[in-house]
Amino acid sequence: MNNSSIYNKKKKVYDVVLSALIYLSAAFAVLLLIGILFYVFWKGIGVIDWQFLTTQPSTIEGTFGIAGNILNTLYVVFITILISTPIGVGSAIYLNEYAKPGRLVSIIEFTTETLSGIPSIIFGLFGMIFFGQIFRLKYSILTGALTMTLMVLPLITRNTQEALKSVPEIYRTGALGMGTTKWYMIRTILLPSAMPGIITGIILAIGRIVGESAALMFTSGSGYLLPKTAMGLLQKILQPGGTMTVQLYLCMSKAQYNEAFGIAAVLLVIVFIINLLTKYLSRKFDVNTIS
Repeated sequence: MNNSSIYNKKKKVYDVVLSALIYLSAAFAVLLLIGILFYVFWKGIGVIDWQFLTTQPSTIEGTFGIAGNILNTLYVVFITILISTPIGVGSAIYLNEYAKPGRLVSIIEFTTETLSGIPSIIFGLFGMIFFGQIFRLKYSILTGALTMTLMVLPLITRNTQEALKSVPEIYRTGALGMGTTKWYMIRTILLPSAMPGIITGIILAIGRIVGESAALMFTSGSGYLLPKTAMGLLQKILQPGGTMTVQLYLCMSKAQYNEAFGIAAVLLVIVFIINLLTKYLSRKFDVNTIS
């Protein structure tokens, strides 16, 4: 047996050092995450109870709750995704399947990448002037949702593009060779095959909406009251409404640290659920696509 095989040679010193550094970096990342989670929950878990989750702040009753902020967050997420998903997916389909490669496509892709790098506070200033003042929506949930639409469009568009590019070219040529129309091929073959990537982009967009504060402070305001009637639920869209992250900032500015950590703990749970949902849906669509 030949003992001079490359597999039998001793590892060089720098290989061992680099391997150790890689494992240390991974361990540091995991420990950092565990440390943040432990500290936030340790400081905020004592505040979280049923009253905290189902009531609104009231000086008269002496209560502090985030039910209004949770409702406002759901409003912003739902309206933003409702508007941005068809636009983002449609833009990606056009860029990937219809537009001819050239200067126009390059400009659109460059613009999309540039939008994704603009600080959120600039989106907030633009949304406040454009949607709030020019369109006279003022401080409202709708103004915040329209502003968030501009922020998450690049994320949905780019994820959908990459998902469509990952679909093998033979799927396209095979379907078109059988006489199907291009739109029928996109609707019945490409989109189902790319659905895991599209769903991932949408859920990541939801995560960004839930965690955003700067842009929403300039656009949706900081209202926290719950609507009292069914009509009030509809009218709430055109009224100021602070999300959980906005309320978290306000609590910190007022030195209400326990309440702030309680909100932070709820946000972490929501983000954790979003990540689990992303993995579950991605695996489910992968299985359905393969089968």
